Amino acid sequence: MEEGERSPLLSQETAGQKPLSVHSPPTAGCLDPVPWEDQVDAWGCSCCPPETKRQALRGTPGKGPAPSLSTGSSCIKYLIFFSNFLFSLLGLLALAIGLWGLAVKGSLGSDLGGPLPVDPMLGLTLGGLVVSTVSLAGCLGALCENTCLLRGFSGGILAFLVLEALAGALVVALWGPLQDSLEHTLRVAIVHYQDDADLRFLLDQVQLGLKCCGAASYQDWQQNLYFNCSSPGVQACSLPASCCIDPREDGASVNDQCGFGALGLDADAAQRVVHLEGCGPPLRRWLRANLAASGGYAIAVVLLQGAELLLVARLLGVLAARRGAASGPRARGEDRAGPQSPGPGAPPAADPARG
Repeated sequence: MEEGERSPLLSQETAGQKPLSVHSPPTAGCLDPVPWEDQVDAWGCSCCPPETKRQALRGTPGKGPAPSLSTGSSCIKYLIFFSNFLFSLLGLLALAIGLWGLAVKGSLGSDLGGPLPVDPMLGLTLGGLVVSTVSLAGCLGALCENTCLLRGFSGGILAFLVLEALAGALVVALWGPLQDSLEHTLRVAIVHYQDDADLRFLLDQVQLGLKCCGAASYQDWQQNLYFNCSSPGVQACSLPASCCIDPREDGASVNDQCGFGALGLDADAAQRVVHLEGCGPPLRRWLRANLAASGGYAIAVVLLQGAELLLVARLLGVLAARRGAASGPRARGEDRAGPQSPGPGAPPAADPARG
């Protein structure tokens, strides 16, 4: 075929079209071949690196480069990232300890399909799971500049603040009844001392730490079926080792038999072996002495969460402003371009003169 001739197989409609370029740059790794305006809107819920976004915008013809974060906004971003990274590590540590405790005590494998066991380790596990999930959302949201994760993190922080406010209000409202019911709670724990390993550990720690025994006096252990003097077991008329003045007896391990027979002794003989005072008054004094410290810790946690919430709100505002600035050149470019010519496959426009 001579030069200048046109093949009859080619359609007449394709004669005026420009050939497609085979050297177009490849699309970035995390950007789909979608229109530019759709990519700008989708980046709010994606985890593409900021540099990839800027390169894609910079390489798009007719579009301006995406403005980068200022120094202050970058500091806010990485402050949110590092603080939530530490909290996520603490949450994962609590989750691991809770799962380990449940596995050691057999709570994970018992009664499969039944109700959840009433176990403090289960509360530690659920708390660690929730804290680690919320913290990881804030950590990844700040690092990837992901507005969806940042909004989810803000919702989690608001839920924490509401729950903490409710818990504080309940403690303040029920502080008097809680102190009045301490001795009753201790007596219930004494009765069920052998029934629950967690309850036994907690009561032993209270008696060892406060150097006390029983609720009002050491004679409260008569209410326990195993330590009662009328019990037929080997622990009859005895006391737990946590009631002893020197439970280790200068040894490396606790002597579980240091309180044997202490309930059958008179007060003068028993005071040389065990503590006679009950744990009700010392526990009440300990709570009053540590009330200010506990309140201070709670206020510090609330202030820290409030600061995190303000920083995230500031970062979300910056990201929204940057997204608006990135979409501004697109709108201005479309206004300058005017109406576009119809594509090769579009039907011809109607001639008004023929009407």
